[in-house]
Amino acid sequence: MIDGAPPPTAQDWADKTEQAVLDQALLLTPSQGWTRPMTLAAARRVGLSRGEADLLLPGGPRDLAALLSRRHDAAALAALPDPAGLKIRQRIRHAVVARLEAASPDREAVRRWAGFLTLPLNLPLALRLVWESSDSLWRWAGDTATDENHYSKRALLAGILISCLALDMTAGRTAALSYLDARIQNVMDFEVWKAGIKPADFAKEVVGALAQLRYGRA
Repeated sequence: MIDGAPPPTAQDWADKTEQAVLDQALLLTPSQGWTRPMTLAAARRVGLSRGEADLLLPGGPRDLAALLSRRHDAAALAALPDPAGLKIRQRIRHAVVARLEAASPDREAVRRWAGFLTLPLNLPLALRLVWESSDSLWRWAGDTATDENHYSKRALLAGILISCLALDMTAGRTAALSYLDARIQNVMDFEVWKAGIKPADFAKEVVGALAQLRYGRA
């Protein structure tokens, strides 16, 4: 320990160990999928017992799936420039592209992640994670809306984000960016925001994009 540095806390250990387990999971999921056996195998690789793994990750693969999404969110935010000099249209484009770049190194794991999240019991988690991604990007872009526009903006961007991710991993970056540029006009249209996005429409778009990711078809 460095002189004068505070001793590591239990939370520090937990955060570091979760990320280490996730690193191992990314090596295993392309062949094993997001499963409890995969989670336990990844935990064993970092020296955890079954009991320790259950304490650290009580949700098993669900916890790891959330960690992966949040890792990609953090990487995207870290790569984004200062938004002050950018128009809102540019901010949205930068944000989505950064999120695509963050997920790109884990392409095969993300495919299996998508398949896991399309399972009926996991759909609420899928919607929450995509919503979190959209919210973090809107906050970077400077959005401070607190009325109904707060929700409709995030629903709209979440649908664009997951659809672009699916296209990026099935049809390629050019197709994803073409789709993104076409949809950015929706984001710029205040009347679309004002009208709002129906929850069923948001859920349908997310599920459809996850299925596209899972089966690898554009």
